[in-house]
Parts: sequence; structure tokens; C-alpha cells
Amino acid sequence: MRKLLAVVLLCSIWQAQANYFNETVATNVPTPEQVFGFEVGEWHARHDQIQRYFEQLASQSERAQLEVIGYSHEQRPLLQLVVSSPENLARLDQIRSQHLAQVRGSAAVSDNSPVVIWLGYGVHGNEPSAANAAVVLAHYLTASNNPEVQQWLQQAVILIQPSLNPDGHDRFALWANMHRGKMPVADPQHREHIEPWPNGRPNHYWFDLNRDWLLLQHPESQARIAQFHKWQPNIVGDFHEMGTNSSYFFQPGIPSRNYPLTPERNFELTRILAGFHAEAFDQRGQLYYTEESFDDFYVGKGSTYPDITGSVGILFEQASSRGHVQESINGLLTFAATIKNQFDASLSTIRGAVANRRALLSYQQEFFQSAAQQARAERAKGYILTESQDRSRLESLLQLLNQHQIAVYPLTADWQYEQRTFRAGQSYYVPLQQTQYRLLKAAFSTDKNFNDNTFYDVSAWTLPYAYNIDFTEINREPARAASEQPWQPQPRVRSQNLQAGGYAYVINWQDQLAPVMLQAMLADGLVVRAALGDFTGTTPQGSRGFKAGAMVVPAGLQQHPDWFFRLQKVQERFNLPVYTLTTGLTNRGSDLGSNNFTPVKMPQVLVVAGPGVNSTEAGELWYNLERLAGISPTLAEPERLSRLNLSRYTHIVLPDGDYRGWKEAEVTQLRQWVQQGGVLWGQKRGAAWLVDAKLLQAGVWSTQEMNRLIPQNELRYADKEQLAGQQRIAGAIFSAELDLSHPLTFGIPRRELPVFKNSNLLLQPSQAPFVNVATYSAQPHLAGYTAGEYLPRIAQGAALVAHNLGQGRVIGMTDNPVFRGYFKGSSRLLINAMYLSHGFSASSQTEE
Repeated sequence: MRKLLAVVLLCSIWQAQANYFNETVATNVPTPEQVFGFEVGEWHARHDQIQRYFEQLASQSERAQLEVIGYSHEQRPLLQLVVSSPENLARLDQIRSQHLAQVRGSAAVSDNSPVVIWLGYGVHGNEPSAANAAVVLAHYLTASNNPEVQQWLQQAVILIQPSLNPDGHDRFALWANMHRGKMPVADPQHREHIEPWPNGRPNHYWFDLNRDWLLLQHPESQARIAQFHKWQPNIVGDFHEMGTNSSYFFQPGIPSRNYPLTPERNFELTRILAGFHAEAFDQRGQLYYTEESFDDFYVGKGSTYPDITGSVGILFEQASSRGHVQESINGLLTFAATIKNQFDASLSTIRGAVANRRALLSYQQEFFQSAAQQARAERAKGYILTESQDRSRLESLLQLLNQHQIAVYPLTADWQYEQRTFRAGQSYYVPLQQTQYRLLKAAFSTDKNFNDNTFYDVSAWTLPYAYNIDFTEINREPARAASEQPWQPQPRVRSQNLQAGGYAYVINWQDQLAPVMLQAMLADGLVVRAALGDFTGTTPQGSRGFKAGAMVVPAGLQQHPDWFFRLQKVQERFNLPVYTLTTGLTNRGSDLGSNNFTPVKMPQVLVVAGPGVNSTEAGELWYNLERLAGISPTLAEPERLSRLNLSRYTHIVLPDGDYRGWKEAEVTQLRQWVQQGGVLWGQKRGAAWLVDAKLLQAGVWSTQEMNRLIPQNELRYADKEQLAGQQRIAGAIFSAELDLSHPLTFGIPRRELPVFKNSNLLLQPSQAPFVNVATYSAQPHLAGYTAGEYLPRIAQGAALVAHNLGQGRVIGMTDNPVFRGYFKGSSRLLINAMYLSHGFSASSQTEE
């Protein structure tokens, strides 16, 4: 009888909550049920089903236009539905042009100018109420006969992006649907509510796309940001989910954790709009809260990037059913109920935006006017970026700035500033006096002190540090030394054709593309040697110097009769210079037949990835190996290690994770594999486990030891959150000092390397010689928040240690060198480990 009552209750809840709006709508517009074959919320709609429904709407409604703005990694289309009145859609380009003119101040705000509303759903794939609410919203706006809705469409252009992360969305939808019974099971322990690793939150490479607004590492983000700047919306709705036992959150968030460059007027408008959300939920008695959680600090997420670029970003968080229905402290939470709340918040956003249309349009214009005033008041005039050896890495940063509408001007003549000469062709001027002043200031920020030291996300993201591009703040303009035209991406000038008949051929190792080119050479069967020291060779044009790490292709060692043709094809593909050497004798350094030119083998890499491993960092390693080395690694769960044939692999990478499930048998297996020549890389908890397993001969200051550095006596219970904030290195940037003679640092231009730390773990430096590849600087703190008590200890720590173990090598690092895919500078340490690990020999103290 109890089971029957539960079934009846679920059915009644479904019927009550699946009715998302109580209005008569146009029958010529298809309903979601007609296209899906089920009611919204009854099943989890896949991305292709959402796409098909949006296509039907766009073909049959005069209020909607559908665009495919890009494609995900898995080639799913990224959709944008533009909804407005038929009259507005007929002159959409004109409206957009007028809107941008108003934004930039070249036109006055007109009384009839539409407000531009951007509603973005489902950036986290396992927060499905958002994407499904987008379906309900699209139907309602295109079919409703409500006079209020028609007024909205006259006074607004509404951009609906239903699924910002379609790959993750479908991963979750498949999981939830495949475990749905005839009657949904509300038990929180039911398999439907417990996703497998890596779950549906991230994208194909397991990245959090809501952290990629500034970094733009992925096609989903690049497409999104292009549309953002194309439209410059007034309001951005950012729809998410949170824990099942929560209610509903909308901003404002915690006031002390707002980004300081965001104007106060932004927060005032956010509070005004909150009144509209509250009214909508009050009418239904729906629980909600504000100002108690979440921040608006990291400018690279979906509710904060808009704030720093002239829009008003609003974060929405709905308690998640994580399936079709789940028990919660507030009663049964159905999928339909979560969709209803997101739909209502979408309507309240539109209602509030239209009601405050003039205020929002005026604010946006004032935002850029005040930015220009603030830029003029700055003592500094801007920054100089300079890099002489790695054009690819420099241009990848310039391209990123270009995507954010930040103008950069090449120096066309050498320019002297203070005691330094900035060379033309290697240096670029980034003026503060430009439209995106606030975003530029945020992107180059090196702040270390903050009003509130508790962060929901990272506290540092300085782009030049991440790319390891030297940057200098300057107090006067380079004037005539800078080009009048901003930098734009240009195809590279084709390198000269290779000359046949050479003794050997050389590529420099400094360029970011060099490892990818090397991988292609190895894959084509070319035999390659790496220079372990600087040398000067003889070319047809005369003597030429090469730095350590240069890759040499000796003609006499090649095994394929068409090897020269293969080398030509690789060079044409990557368009990096390849230099011809006419003799094996060198003018300086070792001759080419010396053992100081070590063989380079094609890496066969295993990345341990599965339950217990930090999926985000495993994905970052996977992504960086593919993008920066051309290596697609094998991915295998830690529980399968004992069953794997490790002899297939030259390298094994342990991301941050919990490896305590490995017992002595797995330790012995790894030890024997390394002793036979394997290279074992561990980072963060992976490195700490290597120490515990006595595979890495080093010490670690644990999180607990680091935490004890901060006084905890005489604390009140109310100080609990503050203490947690002090003890957490949420994300800060530090300076490491490299041994540039070590092969693991080859190609890195300077001794000081910025590294990203978001863990309290810290390696202790080895007492053995040649093992400490990188140690922290005496004054290591570059940007972000770190408790002062930690800094002396960090200054004593090691950033990277590496030593022999039998014929193999073990390498450890307690930082993340590939953080979020954009730390291109420190990622070279990982890439060098793929190709140059056998180029060094350093015995650990224990072995000695």
C-alpha cells in the first residue's frame, strides 16, 4: 500500500509541475512534446532533440532565427536562437549595429532601442534543468499570445544558447535516461543519482567550461565569446545547478567577494533585478536565497566576465534532482520542478530587463565612458610584451587578447625605456587607453592583497605569467616606435625550402610548435638526436648557433629511402625553420657524433585516469599532451594497473589523485617498469604518493603540516570560514628558479618561470646534487592570495625534482604545470619530460 501511495504521489507531482505555464498559446508553433514524443522533464532531452526542436521553431515561427555558431570537440553544433518581434528580426543587423554604436558612445541611447538579453544554459552538462528550461522558454516566447510577451519581443532581442556544453550534456542525459525506471526512483542511493567518473559536468576533455570565458582554450568558449562581443548584451543569465538539499540562488552573491573593477552601478542593477526574481518565486512560495554564497571575483566565469565587459551577469543556481526525482530535505524534488524554477527565473530576467531597459542601456554606455576616464587617470600607460625566441607562444597570447577585443600594437622600431631596449619584431605595446580597459587590467592583474581572502575560485590568472611572456608596465607611450595598426593574425611567411644533400638538419627547440613537429617527425620514422648543450654548426649561409635542446636529423642515420621527402613534408606542415648543416664538425660545442647528442624516441604515454583521480587535471594533461606535443595518450583507470602490460609505454603520468588503493604489488610493478627504462611523472597528490611509495626520493610538506603554520588558537566558531580561506591556496602564481642547464628546462627562455599552485602540498628540496630542477625563488609570490605564514616555507620548497631509478627516471611536481590548459609556459616542463628525460642522469641521495 505504501509503495502504491508513493507511485500516486509521484504521478500527481509530475502532473502538477510539468505544467510550466498556464496560457493558451498559438497552435501553429510546435510544442516540445510533439517533437520529442514526451513532455519536457519526463525524460532528459538529448542535444540532438533540442536541436531538432529549435530547427522546427525557427522554420515555423516568425519570432525566431536559429544560428549554428560553432561546434564542440565532438562536433555537436552550438546553437543560438534569436527571439524577437518579426519587425525586429527583419532589421536585426541594423539593430545590432545601432546597439554597438550606443555601447561605444558614438550614438545616443534611443527611446526605442531594444535591450539585448543573453540567456546561457547548461555550461555544466550534468546541470540539466537549464537546457531543458531553454526548450520551454523558446516555446513560450514563440507561441505566447500574452500582451506582456509581445511587448518584451518589441523591446528586446533575446539570445538563447540552450546548451553551452553539448558533449557533457549528452553524457549526462544518457546516464540519467538509461537508469530511469517506469516509475522514477527517488532514493538518493539509486544508481541514476550517482554518476560515474568523469560525470557530465565537463566537456570532452573534462574541462569546466564555466572557467574558460577568459582563457578560451576550447571551441565552445571561442564560439561563445565571439557572439558575446558581436552582440554586447546588456544582461547575461548564467543558469546552473547546486546540491539537492539546497533551494534556489540568484545574485547578488557575497558582497565582499565582488571583483573590485566592477562598477557599483552593476551591483545596484543586480539588486534591482533580484526583486523581479523574488517576486516570481514569492508568488509560488518557492524557497530561494541571495548574498550568502558564491562570489563574483574570478573574471573568467560566466557571471563575472560580463560584469567586467559592460554587461550585467546574473548567476542562477537551482537545487539539482540529478536525475528524474530525488528525495531532499525539502521533500521530493522532481526534474520538472527544477525546470519550472529555471523557466520562471528566465522570465523574471526578461521582465526585469525590459522594465529597466533604459537604465541598462545607459549603464552600458556609461561603463565604457567611465573606463576611458579611469584609463586616462592611470599613472601607467600600458604594458610591453616581449619574447624573442618563441613566436608561437607569443602569438597564442596575442590571439587570445585579440579574441577579447583587446588591441595590441607591434613595435616597428627599437624603443628604449629606462634601462632596457625593447626590440622591434619581438615586442608589442598594450595600451590601457582602450575600450576593454577593465578587462585588460583584470587579465594582467598581479594583485596579492584583497578585502576578502575567501575565494570560490582562483585568486590569480595573470595571462602573461601563464604564457611565460615577459611583460613590463610602462609609464610613457612608445609613440612612433609602435605601429598605428593593431596586431592581427597573419599566416606565417613560408620558410625556405630544404636544401638536399645536407649532412644533418636542425630545428630549434624554443618554439611552442617544435615538440609537435618533432612528434610528427618521429611518427614518420625519422631518426632524431637532441643536443644536450649549445653548439655552433656550419650551414650553407655560414656559422649558426643552436641552443641546447635543438633537434638534429643526421642524414647518415636515416633508415627510409624517402626520408628527405618525409622531412620536407613535415617542415611544410608546421612551417618552422629547418637548418641545413654541411658537416658534422662544429665550430663550438660537441661534434654531431658525440654522445651529447642523445637519441630521441617516440613517446608511448599512459595517463592514469579513472575513479580516484582528479578528472579535471587528468583532462588537462590529456589536452596539453595532444595540443603541445601531438601525443594522444592511453587513458586507463588506476584499478586496472596490475592488469596492464606496462612494457607498451615509455611514460606513465600520475595526475593529482588518491593512489592509496595501490598496494605493494603495484608499487613493485611500477618500480620494475621504471628500472627497465620507463619515465614516471607525478604531480600534486600523484607526486606525494611517489614519495610515500619510495619511488621519488624526496620529502613533502603535507597539507596538514602547512596548515599548522597558521595560528588556530583563540578562534571563535564564527572564524571557521575565515580560517579555511587562510589555509587554502585556491589558486596563486609563484616564481620558480630553473636550472637552465637541465634537459627538462630546455627551450624555456628565462631562469624565472611562473608556476600555478592550487594545493598546499609542497616538495622539499633534495640534498642530492642535480636533482632539484626547479626551486622557488626567495621572494616567490607573484599574484593571488596566499597566507603570509606560507610564504617563507614556499620559498624553501622545490618546484620540480627528478632523478634516476635504475635505467629510468622519476619526476615529481606539487604544482599543476598545465592548469586549465592555458599555462603554456610551465607546460614545457611536462613536454620536455616526454622527449628529454633520458638526456639527464642524476642519482638520488638514497641510491648514492
